[in-house]
Amino acid sequence: MKHLLKLFPIGHLVISVMFIVSAFALLAFAAYELFNAVLPMTGRGMSSRIDAVLHTIALLTIAVAALELGQTIVEEEIQRASTMSSPSRVRRFMSRFLVVLVVALSIEALVAVFRFTRDDPSLLPYAASIGFMAAALLAAWGVFIRFNFVAEQLEPEALAAAKEEDVKVENAGE
Repeated sequence: MKHLLKLFPIGHLVISVMFIVSAFALLAFAAYELFNAVLPMTGRGMSSRIDAVLHTIALLTIAVAALELGQTIVEEEIQRASTMSSPSRVRRFMSRFLVVLVVALSIEALVAVFRFTRDDPSLLPYAASIGFMAAALLAAWGVFIRFNFVAEQLEPEALAAAKEEDVKVENAGE
């Protein structure tokens, strides 16, 4: 069983690398899309150029989310080798993940509103549902933080250990 547990960090590393590679691939696609949108010799109309820029923003948003998730997994699962046994660790991991998700969904909602307003206003309820999901996740995250804060008060030593780990990880990166 102990040998099986040693495979988890390797799996986390592979997943992190794949997130990072995916983020850079999306970054390259976004750069290509933006280059073609602003290049005056393509003969594209203004509407097509705006759609390409909006598509670039959507690609960049997903790339940032993928890069941030890769970094979170590296820091939390590989560098810290943390287990989700204390409320502080759970809050930190969930907070990092949900920040990325809420911001990405919010930007996607804005891009969808801009696109649907120009192309097909009947699709605006779909953009609104994306925004509603971002708001619902933000509210749920607030409730989670509130309940988790009470749990952290019961385990002050776990919070102190997490802070010590933060200092070690920050010093290791320098």
